[in-house]
Amino acid sequence: MATEMEAEICDALYADVGKPETEAHVHEISLVKSSCLFALKNLKKWMKPKKVHARLMTFPSTARITKEPLGVVLVISAWNYPLLLSLDPVIGAIAAGNAVVLKPSEVAPATSSLLAELLPRYVDSTCIKVVEGGVSETTALLELKWDKIFYTGNSKVGRMVMASATKHLTPVVLELGGKCPVVVDSNINLHVTAKRIAAGKWGCNNGQACIAPDFIITTESFAPKLLEALKKVLEKFYGKDPLLSEDLSRVVTPNHFNRLLDLMDDEMVSDKIVFGGQRDEQKLKIAPTIFLDVPLDSAMMKEEIFGPLLPIITVEKIHESFGLINSMTKPLAAYLFTRDSKLQKQFESTISAGGMILNDTSVHLTNPHLPFGGVGESGTGSYHGRFTFDAFSHGKAVLHRGFGGEAKARYPPYSSAKLKILKGVLAGKLGAHIQAILGFPRGK
Repeated sequence: MATEMEAEICDALYADVGKPETEAHVHEISLVKSSCLFALKNLKKWMKPKKVHARLMTFPSTARITKEPLGVVLVISAWNYPLLLSLDPVIGAIAAGNAVVLKPSEVAPATSSLLAELLPRYVDSTCIKVVEGGVSETTALLELKWDKIFYTGNSKVGRMVMASATKHLTPVVLELGGKCPVVVDSNINLHVTAKRIAAGKWGCNNGQACIAPDFIITTESFAPKLLEALKKVLEKFYGKDPLLSEDLSRVVTPNHFNRLLDLMDDEMVSDKIVFGGQRDEQKLKIAPTIFLDVPLDSAMMKEEIFGPLLPIITVEKIHESFGLINSMTKPLAAYLFTRDSKLQKQFESTISAGGMILNDTSVHLTNPHLPFGGVGESGTGSYHGRFTFDAFSHGKAVLHRGFGGEAKARYPPYSSAKLKILKGVLAGKLGAHIQAILGFPRGK
């Protein structure tokens, strides 16, 4: 489907969020294809029962973990990557043997209707269904009993999903978000750093991505150099008037556009704009906008921005950034740019985040061998590659015994001699195991 319907998919993504064709291919279509191929290549290995050690106390026996599908699962996807975030979980759910109901986001209506039209052509519609609709349809779906719910979106709705799931004790995977920090040391390749921050922020749906850099922390002395590098890169990427660029996505809806304007025009930060700030309400476009030294108690620093606004926070020493990050809720991703190996190790051991990249942004999600998911308020559970298969599977413990190796000590009537042997067995004493296997104590 992803191969044959590329043109239709690109058209739908452009209609929903003005996504450039390159981003549609690189960030959505190609990742769906690679997810399919990775699952096809590895599925037999994932399904194969895993042998584990059997304990001596159950000798003779074998032990294994057998994967089985959970049953009927619900996938509720998001609007910012409406193809990838719909199909990537579905691929893993199908691979694990589940029946799936997909609820695409109504905020991306073109992609939602395209999925509803295309999926029945390519997959078994008796066990994979698409349900379109808005809040009322999603609410009705959440009232039903599922074997698992997989939700991608914001934490407000995530709480509602979890609350609904508790009625039926349904397990959930919540892929949420948060304020993803970027710590920039002075010991870096400045030009490469600026390009990679810009690509991860504005080259990912114009900042409308859960793993997009949300704010930068750097030192007071280095901030001017970083700012100039970002300005040069952004002008090269999007021209002198970014609102005219075909390579910049628009804001998804008027409501989101107005939300971002409220953050920009907040009196606490409106005079902190050092680059950008242009907006076009008719086209729902906002240029890449950088702020310097915004107050930590401003609205911009209290909520996930999810748009093209990027504040820079300055500290006296770069190590102060760790305490600042840890004072906030745990992010979905955290980024550090530095050549300093000690700083890298400290960052990795000190900062709790769903994922982490040293000297780049966002690209960790392309590695199917890494789990993708949040921690704390940025989400629960993970997926991608085998992790998606495992998310939609139950690992069933199987112990296989024959009819030999009877240990009389385990059965009533109990006695002090039997208890002594059982204590020895539980303590791992070889002599007690041998006694048990040989049927001691005799005649009792």
